[in-house]
Amino acid sequence: MALNYLYWFAGAILALVWWSRLVEAALGIPQVPDISRPEWAPGTGDPEPRVSIIVPARNEEGDIKHCIESLLALDYANFEVIAIDDRSTDKTGEILDAIAANGSARLKVIHVGQLPSDWMGKVHAMWLAAKEATGEWLLFTDADVIFKPESLCRAVAYAERAGADHLVLFPRMIMKGVGERMMIAFFQTLFVFGHRPWKVADPNSKDHMGVGAFNLVRRNVYEAIGTYQALRLEVLDDMKLGKLIKNAGHAQRNVYGKDLISVRWAKGPFGVIRNLTKNSFAILSFQWARVLLSCFVLAFLNLGPFTGIWLAPGWAKVPYALALLAMICVYIGMSWHSDVPAYYFVLHPISSALFLYIMLSSMILAFGRGGIIWRGTFYSLDDLRKGMV
Repeated sequence: MALNYLYWFAGAILALVWWSRLVEAALGIPQVPDISRPEWAPGTGDPEPRVSIIVPARNEEGDIKHCIESLLALDYANFEVIAIDDRSTDKTGEILDAIAANGSARLKVIHVGQLPSDWMGKVHAMWLAAKEATGEWLLFTDADVIFKPESLCRAVAYAERAGADHLVLFPRMIMKGVGERMMIAFFQTLFVFGHRPWKVADPNSKDHMGVGAFNLVRRNVYEAIGTYQALRLEVLDDMKLGKLIKNAGHAQRNVYGKDLISVRWAKGPFGVIRNLTKNSFAILSFQWARVLLSCFVLAFLNLGPFTGIWLAPGWAKVPYALALLAMICVYIGMSWHSDVPAYYFVLHPISSALFLYIMLSSMILAFGRGGIIWRGTFYSLDDLRKGMV
C-alpha cells in the first residue's frame, strides 16, 4: 500500500511540473515577437544607426567565408564588419585576408597571435574588436552563422522602436540526421524548463537572455556594464552578457525570426555532446553537488514518466500518462518553431540518458584535468571559478 501511495505521489509531481511548464510556455511564447513577419519590416522613415558586427573566429575555415559573405550582403546602409582571427592554425586568417583584399571595404580583419593570461580566447577577441568598433550598436555573432540580407535592418528597426538596449534574435537551428535532431530537441525541452524568454522584457523579472549567434547591444550600455573585461574568464559569455545587462536595469528583448539567421550549432550527436560537455559544468558553477542534484532532478523529470507508466500499478499509471501527454505537447510546440518533428518524443529517454552522461563527464573531465580545454586552450578550474559572474 505504501508503495502504491509513493507511485501516486511521484506521478502527481511529474504531471504537475510538466503541465505547469507547458501551460506557462503556451501562454508566454506567443508574446515573443517574430520580426520576420510583415509588420516588422523596416519603414522608409526608420533610422539606420551605425552597427559594428563583431565576428570572433578560431579555426573556422569551413564556415567563415559563408558567414562573412552573408554579412557583407546585408541590406543595410550603415555597418562595418570586424572579424578577429583568434590564433587560428588553419586557413581562417588567409580566407579573411583574401576577402578583405578583394575590395570589401566594410571588412576589417584583426589577427591575434597570443592570448593574455586571465582571458578566454573568444571573449578576448570580442573585447579587442569592440575597442576598434565605430558603431552606435555592437552586434556580437559567431563565425558559423548565416544572415539573410534583411536580418539586420529588421532587428535594428525593432530594437529602435521597442527602445531596447540589448536584442537577442533566436537563430534557426540547422540539423541533419536523427541523432543531431534528437539531442537538439532535448536541449530545447531544457530551455522550456530553464528559461522564460517571454519574461525577459519585464524589468521586474530576473529572467535574462543572451545568444552567441546574435547579441545586439547599444555601445554605451556595453561600456556601462564594464565591457567584456567583466566577462574575461566566463565560459558562458553570451548568457552572462545578458545577465549583466539585465541586472544593470537596461531594456532587454528577445525575438524570433524564422530563418533570418541560421546556424548549425553542432555536427552529429557527438558534436552536440562535445559542445555541451565543455559548457555543462560551467552552467552548474563548477560545483559537484549541483551536478549530482541536477542529474537526479533531470533523471526524475525526464525518465520518470516513461518508467512510471510501466511500473506503476493500475490507476497509479494515470499521472504518468498525463506527464507524458504534456511532454508530447511540448514536442508538438517545438515542431512549430524548429525542424524537429513531434515524433522525436519517442527518443526522449535516449537523449535524457545522454545528457546525464554529458553532465557527469563534464564534471569528471574538469576535475581530472584541473580545468577545461576549449579549441586547444587550457583554462584552469581555479581561474574559471574566480572569473565567474
